[in-house]
Amino acid sequence: MRVLSIPNSYRRQYFAVAALALLGGAQAVQAQASGSYPNRPIRLVVGFPPGGSSDATARLLGASLSTKLGQPVIVDNKPGANTVIAAQYVKSQPADGYTLLAAQSSFAINPSLQKLNYNIATDFAPVALLGVIPLVMVTPNQVQAKSVSDVVALAKAQPGKLSYASYGAGSAGHIASELILSMAGVDMIHVPYKGSGPALVDVMGNQVSMMLSTVTAAVGVAKENKVRAVAVTSAKRVAAFPNVPTVAESGLPNYELVEWEAIQAPAGTPKDIIDTLNKALRDVVSSPEVREKLANLGIEADASKSPTEVGAFVQKERDKFARIVQERGIKPQ
Repeated sequence: MRVLSIPNSYRRQYFAVAALALLGGAQAVQAQASGSYPNRPIRLVVGFPPGGSSDATARLLGASLSTKLGQPVIVDNKPGANTVIAAQYVKSQPADGYTLLAAQSSFAINPSLQKLNYNIATDFAPVALLGVIPLVMVTPNQVQAKSVSDVVALAKAQPGKLSYASYGAGSAGHIASELILSMAGVDMIHVPYKGSGPALVDVMGNQVSMMLSTVTAAVGVAKENKVRAVAVTSAKRVAAFPNVPTVAESGLPNYELVEWEAIQAPAGTPKDIIDTLNKALRDVVSSPEVREKLANLGIEADASKSPTEVGAFVQKERDKFARIVQERGIKPQ
């Protein structure tokens, strides 16, 4: 077999052309990933089954974001492990802005309760905060507990005997309840449920003495007088319960703990894509129509934070949840 010998001058030309081709290809990929973004459908991954408030929020925002960006936004439900499965999936996807995570408070709670194969500070890029979801303390109508002080007094009179419900072990409702008990210096037995629905049923039936539910889940049964709304966990009163005081107003100064909704992307997503998404979400959430729809879901809309501010907010929440978990000795269940 005859072997051809390529002159050195031709070799230099060949490698120069190849290098230019590779550089041009890389630039084309970068342009496709950022400058022309988005040019295909975006997936918004939700860590809960269809039908819940987080799923409804994602679908509402997805539809509006689709109109804003000119590309379909597809909601992809990946429930399980208190949203860990969804976060793991998004972390493993390309950092190109086409797979996003609909994150909730559990995103910042899970690092304190589980050994995770991801780091929420380094494996994700904050995109936007969408709003907060206040919790509301509800009690059975059969129990004479019409205020936070009444609940605390009952717990002190029957130490370790009264129980409270949550919509899941490690949920914001669970952590928020433990913070109240810690600040009040009392103990109650935690009874976790798989969701707000069955927990509220047992509050109505006087099977448990108290629950911190999302406003979204509790507003209907409270307004039908099936349970008693006692206090809200936000810093100020909420529109759904204008006559219900905050926990801080009710004898536990500086108390505040709420659920929240945010968008996260895989780490390494280009800054211009993050900025495009942040601006689009700000515009969507600030529209009167979307704000009204979010309010109907019990969400106080607020997309005013920059991606950097969202990152700082999530870290602050993580530190707060970690402190409560450690102080109260909360274990995964």
